Amino acid sequence: MSSLFSITYPFEIGQKAPSFENLQGTDGKQYSLSTFDGKRIVVLIFMANRCPTARVYTDRLKAIQTDYGEKGVQLVGINSDNQYFFSNETIAKMVEVSDERELNFPYLKDTDQSVAKKYGALVTLHAFVLDKDRKLRYRGRIDDSRDPSKVTTNDLRNALDDLLLNREVRVPETRPFACSIEYF
Repeated sequence: MSSLFSITYPFEIGQKAPSFENLQGTDGKQYSLSTFDGKRIVVLIFMANRCPTARVYTDRLKAIQTDYGEKGVQLVGINSDNQYFFSNETIAKMVEVSDERELNFPYLKDTDQSVAKKYGALVTLHAFVLDKDRKLRYRGRIDDSRDPSKVTTNDLRNALDDLLLNREVRVPETRPFACSIEYF
């Protein structure tokens, strides 16, 4: 168990990340972690339709996928929010959001919340960066401000740059912020 900022996670930086199977994508396909075996780096982003922070980060996430996609990086959005508490977190609503926001990365539904629990996801903008061996190399926020004009540290981009240059991630953990994941 790892702890940063009084947060306890189920596995440590540098350990192999938990796998997942059969998550429904907004494109109608089923996904597992192994779906992305051809990618050098996989970035799991726990997100939700209802979260205003996730909404304001849409363009930044799409830009990261565009900027790093050709370098072998794949972003994967995972919605683990409780669809029974929030009716706009169903796969049908996710399809609408994916189309409306023109997401350029897979957006998957973690209906039973098992993936979020395995990873220790806390909020609906929590990033987990996995290297080619699917070991966790970074977890935390995308950057340090909801307001793009006030960003001073691009934490996720910095982690990706370090990994692509075969370096250790300078800051492997940051405190994420956004809407809490509502577990049932």
